[in-house]
Amino acid sequence: MTSDNIRLRGEFMNTQVITRNNGNKLGIVREVLVDIDRREVVALGLKDSLLALSGLPKYMYFSSIEQTGDVILVENEQIIEDDVDTLSYSSLISSEVITETGEPLGKVRDFQFDADTGKVNSIIIASIGLPQIPEQIISTYEISMDEVVSSGPNRLILFEGAEERLRQITVGVLERLGLGKAPWDKDNEDTYYAPTTRPENQLGTGIPLRPIENRRTVIEEAWQEDELPPPPPKKKMMQYDESSNRYQPPVYDDIEVDVWEDETEEDYVPPRINIEQKQRERKLEYEE
Repeated sequence: MTSDNIRLRGEFMNTQVITRNNGNKLGIVREVLVDIDRREVVALGLKDSLLALSGLPKYMYFSSIEQTGDVILVENEQIIEDDVDTLSYSSLISSEVITETGEPLGKVRDFQFDADTGKVNSIIIASIGLPQIPEQIISTYEISMDEVVSSGPNRLILFEGAEERLRQITVGVLERLGLGKAPWDKDNEDTYYAPTTRPENQLGTGIPLRPIENRRTVIEEAWQEDELPPPPPKKKMMQYDESSNRYQPPVYDDIEVDVWEDETEEDYVPPRINIEQKQRERKLEYEE
């Protein structure tokens, strides 16, 4: 069941929290914490005043609220809790919003929730997740919280195609001037136009102007083992002729030999070398 008391997070900020029994001021709202798994507001962070820059923050559970309006009414001072697990909750502000396919949609700027139950109904996103920037400057969009599939540290993941279900709330100045557009609007960027070339610099199609006549088909003949050429004749080594005291030129045999036969060291005959021996001259000995 949904009530009519739908509020924005921005409307809750800086609202005074006052006790009903004695009218004491407990502080003003400085933070709204959300349980993303339950998708509802669970706690409020308080500070003493607008100008308070120091001091420990105070927290209260959202269920302690008795009435909301221009101020937030609670029963008494006992609603201040010391065991609020703030690390398990998120403020959602400036959280990145993407789809399952990785399409960036922007960042969370604000969200709507039921002030009676704390149920978060929708989130408001923009290209910049700073609530301090006026809505008239940047374009803002709203989408239902039911589109959220999962979440991570400072990130919300929506269903694929969620960008088509976004509802635009405000139109920014840049978009009005035609200088800005949504992050997912890339239709014009994906369109590619091939560059044109002057006619005199264009290449031909590769088709000849006239057909080639008398074209002969060349077929490579396969080698047959019987048609292999005969091996070259075996060459004899040079022989030394002692009578003429010189080497004889090699003689080729006309007989068929095995071309694959390895030459052994026995086929090599070293040539004879004549070295003149010099007689050692005897040195003359001098007599005393």
